[in-house]
Amino acid sequence: MSKREIVTEPDPILRKKSETLEKVDDELRNLLDDMLETMYSAPGIGLAAVQVGVLKRLIVIDISKEKDKKNPLFLINPEIISKSKNTSIYEEGCLSLPGHYAEIERPAECYIKYIDYYGNKKEIKANGLLSTCIQHEVDHLNGILFIDYLSKLKKDMILKKLVKHKKEINKIIL
Repeated sequence: MSKREIVTEPDPILRKKSETLEKVDDELRNLLDDMLETMYSAPGIGLAAVQVGVLKRLIVIDISKEKDKKNPLFLINPEIISKSKNTSIYEEGCLSLPGHYAEIERPAECYIKYIDYYGNKKEIKANGLLSTCIQHEVDHLNGILFIDYLSKLKKDMILKKLVKHKKEINKIIL
């Protein structure tokens, strides 16, 4: 396993739609392992492949609270089949928008189908934080960021700060 660099907004790759995978093999599992290590070291609770510069429909999630009891979830080609009418609000952040958070309202539950780490077809009904995390990461696969749910003013303020921060990081001091 190796840690990968996380792509940050306003990188244009974050706005592209990810491609469906045809097969699950060792190369794909290595990428999933790298994504998991990257997410844990960030630290975060979810990461889509596009966030490490790979336009494939892959997500890793671990919402477990205890560091000793990790419970990773690997979602290959995840597809949200249905969402509840009831909603919930969570303060969301994103590894691709470091230091920025906002309360986002999403459906409280979602039902998804996906392929697991070993190539098996699975379905789960998620609620609470897991549901929010899945929806957030599936949005990434479709080129959508959580700031897209904010008002234009709030979104523009965050983007302006991110661009300024990126310019400061890229300055070379001799």
